[in-house]
Amino acid sequence: MANDTRTRILDTTALLLRQRGYHGTSLNDILSASGAPRGSLYFHFPGGKDQLVIEVTRDSVAGVTARLGETLAAERDPAVAVHHIYQAVGRMLEDNQFSLGCPIAPVVLDSPTDVPELADLCRAAFEQWIGLLREAFVRAGVPERRAHALALLVESSLEGLMVIARATRDRAPLQAVADEVAALIETAVLAGEVRQRAQAGV
Repeated sequence: MANDTRTRILDTTALLLRQRGYHGTSLNDILSASGAPRGSLYFHFPGGKDQLVIEVTRDSVAGVTARLGETLAAERDPAVAVHHIYQAVGRMLEDNQFSLGCPIAPVVLDSPTDVPELADLCRAAFEQWIGLLREAFVRAGVPERRAHALALLVESSLEGLMVIARATRDRAPLQAVADEVAALIETAVLAGEVRQRAQAGV
């Protein structure tokens, strides 16, 4: 029962954070939506709201990181993998009826600078996601500098497109940009292969 209550509090907090952000989510909101007693919340999370939000955010980041890594590892062609990522984001938005986007974006936009651990966690998340993309492009032969720029392009476009898709309640923008970004990555990979052959004297 105790674990059920803890899980319910975590799940409720994760949902409210994605809907309302850090400042828009109060402990009273969490208690009301979860149906958990106040005493149970402080039993499981003696650090209160900040401890709870940090734990939820850490779990959310870990989930996104795992899915991103699995998708990139499953395809030899990073252009195909990235296209899959855009499609997965589109399906996620449709599944939640365009009500929820990136799990950490609302927290970042709230700028919780008074909680340094949370700010550091969000910054590290983006660095990790961008790093996974960059590594996939480098493995495919794209030079480091361009691989980093492409990784930034993918991550920033996904974040922006989630906002546009939610505003328009349409995943079509994701599909359109996915095709263009995949083509750009494919071009970069081919250019890297040509460069490697030239350097090898083939």
